[in-house]
Amino acid sequence: MASSASGRVGRGLPPPAAAAAAVLLVLAGAAPAAGCYPRVFSFGDSLADTGNYAFVYGNDSGQPALRLPYGETFFHRPTGRFSNGRIVLDFIAETLGLPFVRPYLSGRSAGDFACGANFAVGGSTALSPDFFRGRGFDGMGDRVHLDMEMKWFRELLDLLCPGNLAGCADMMNQSLFLVGEIGGNDYNIPLLSRVPFKKIRTFVPSVVAKISSTITELIRLGAKTLVVPGNLPIGCVPRYLTIFKSDKEEDYETQTGCLRWMNKFSQYHNKLLMKELKKLRKLHPGVTIIYADNYGAAMEIFLSPEQYGIEDPLVACCGGDGPYGVSPTTSCGSGEYTVCDNPEKYGSWDGFHPSEAAYKAIAMGLLRGSYTQPSIASITGSCPQLAELGSSIEYKPLYNL
Repeated sequence: MASSASGRVGRGLPPPAAAAAAVLLVLAGAAPAAGCYPRVFSFGDSLADTGNYAFVYGNDSGQPALRLPYGETFFHRPTGRFSNGRIVLDFIAETLGLPFVRPYLSGRSAGDFACGANFAVGGSTALSPDFFRGRGFDGMGDRVHLDMEMKWFRELLDLLCPGNLAGCADMMNQSLFLVGEIGGNDYNIPLLSRVPFKKIRTFVPSVVAKISSTITELIRLGAKTLVVPGNLPIGCVPRYLTIFKSDKEEDYETQTGCLRWMNKFSQYHNKLLMKELKKLRKLHPGVTIIYADNYGAAMEIFLSPEQYGIEDPLVACCGGDGPYGVSPTTSCGSGEYTVCDNPEKYGSWDGFHPSEAAYKAIAMGLLRGSYTQPSIASITGSCPQLAELGSSIEYKPLYNL
């Protein structure tokens, strides 16, 4: 399924001569403000997808995210986002004064990508299905992974700078790259298939290595500013809180009610990722590589939900019965599901993905710089939008290397 989408944007493209002329307009772009990034390129999974899923798997795939109530809060229609409204990428684009980042598979011409492109697809993994099949797990199916998303990116460069990638140098220098969030599904799918947890833990170094090699390739192609998000605290996900419910009090964090062992796993992934980014910074001193602490930003919601107007941080707005708003027999958009009246008061939209309110809280934590390392606000001081958001709060992760 996923592989058939790789040539999707190739249909109806202008001939090289026309593309060469169009690229001058694209690369000139409509910069949102002096010093800000005129383009954003994004890679990842359902936490970053703005509509590619439908082009890969089709609107008739049965995926509830392609129909209401998904998208009902902000867009008032399904957009392929796995939430009730906007996601982190949308809030970043809005802050930079850019339009929402176009899903790559929805574009056809160079002009469609004047402000960047999003390659993220719901369900994507960092590693290819072959990696998991080689380790005795054949449950990944045929899905998009980072190598495919990078293939699409190279195709886009060929479109923007046909026959001469050097012509894209200025565009690459001036663009903001978001590499993720990616890797969560490399763990989620085996977890849901009850692969032994000890085995899943052995996947982490390979996932981080794939993220690292993707960053290296982007740098080789000319990227100068990259934001690399870590994993969310999966122990706070309503679906996991339901599936892995425990009678042992010590299995839960006292302050949040999240599953302790699952959050420690997220921290393990993030620690390895941060160490790898530290190595990459030394290898590429002229490149800014920013770690986006999704874990820390999200934990603010679970520790102090009231400051974000959230009343039920561990409950899904859309789902079924049960203490966490999910049940084994129903899911948001499928079956006899229920939808809350006020999703802005819930931390989770569908039991797996955050609500728009939670996404906004995470995005603001990153954009203010209190959960980016180095601070995105400090390294882009010439961007007035980020400067206004900039926080003097020192970066303080919830865990130490």
